[in-house]
Amino acid sequence: MPRLPFFAALLLSACALPASPPALPPVTAPARATATGATPPPAPAVPDRPTTILVSIDGFRPDYLRHGDTPHLDAIAAAGVSGSMYPSFPSITFPNHYTLVTGLRPDRNGIVSNTMEDPAKPGALFQLSDSKVTHDPDWWNQAEPLWVTAERAGIRSATMFWPGSDLPIRGMRPQDWLLYDPDYTSAQRVRTVLDWLRRPAGARPGFVTLYFDTVDKTAHHDGFYAPQKTAAIRDVDAQIGALRAGLAAIGRPVNLVIVSDHGMAPVPIAQRIDPAGIAPPATTRTLGGGPLLGIYPRDGVDPRVLDAAVGRHAHDRCWRREALPARFHYGRNPRVPPLVCLADIGWSFADKPSAYVRGDHGYDPRDPAMRALFLATGPAFRSGRRLAPFDNVDVAPLLRDLIGLPPGQGLDGTDRPFRAVLRRQPLDR
Repeated sequence: MPRLPFFAALLLSACALPASPPALPPVTAPARATATGATPPPAPAVPDRPTTILVSIDGFRPDYLRHGDTPHLDAIAAAGVSGSMYPSFPSITFPNHYTLVTGLRPDRNGIVSNTMEDPAKPGALFQLSDSKVTHDPDWWNQAEPLWVTAERAGIRSATMFWPGSDLPIRGMRPQDWLLYDPDYTSAQRVRTVLDWLRRPAGARPGFVTLYFDTVDKTAHHDGFYAPQKTAAIRDVDAQIGALRAGLAAIGRPVNLVIVSDHGMAPVPIAQRIDPAGIAPPATTRTLGGGPLLGIYPRDGVDPRVLDAAVGRHAHDRCWRREALPARFHYGRNPRVPPLVCLADIGWSFADKPSAYVRGDHGYDPRDPAMRALFLATGPAFRSGRRLAPFDNVDVAPLLRDLIGLPPGQGLDGTDRPFRAVLRRQPLDR
């Protein structure tokens, strides 16, 4: 994911909303009369629900495990639940992170790309480097993320960086949140989460997100095969170990779900596609780049100019928005460009070659290199189970089960892939 501007001050205290509502009283079994008419003493209070922590390791492929760099993640995979996921199209950061917490594919949740336009917002360009635009709630309000749903249900939530979590969506933020700061280290992120969980019950979150971005960044900026990427993998694994050790010291029961948003593919130096060869600059303009390119006709130009680009080319394919493959579940949202071009795996839309073998993503979600990680452990999960590959829209329904939210209506996913690995079956599913 591209680097966002540095924010000079973290709003750890100032960014939080006012104090959360009081904790709900413990649930007790109703008293029952005995044959003699005496009333037995009240049953013990039901313990509060384990905290659910959702961890994202951006750009982490499942096959990064088991190579000696990830002992803590390997241990979770062996003792807990493991599997891989198909990301949603397009297989890039913001759309998939929003899918993971809404249960809606990008075409329905509104975050259709890392860079996008909206006919209803003429002149506005959503791009990761412009926080003034990305913090406009209008871009995000097409769907409701889990931290908002949890807050509405009286369940306190806390987000340690997650796309969309540092602005009000549908008028609400999580109780605890931080403005994204790329220089906030992985260790600092873990320490903050642990501090949240040391709080007394009334101020302790029931749902937490934790985001690590260094594995993705190093693959993009230093190279797919760069030692910096291996170092980032090792560091994130060490922080997962620190998180688990801290949780054990606190003694809080936690259901830990670890995911990634997409995989990563090597892009050799010479494997570039010049966008000008597909979209002549005199009559068209492009949006995006890398594996995925959006094309628009220039103002005043007949839209039929795009017809020349439709179809299969040497290393890519272009579709009219309304003719995208049905398996992409993409193209009905007006934010999708009128023409969408997708490069073959390992190729990239760029006007000049890279200086090294870059890592990139955004390719066909069914390509094995785009597979995303899934691991889970905690009191809700059985031990030593492996899942068949599933779509990442299924994660949000699982999280709703863990958090204690009712089934979502009209979601694109389901909790069915997880029923055999949960110790207690969800009700009313």
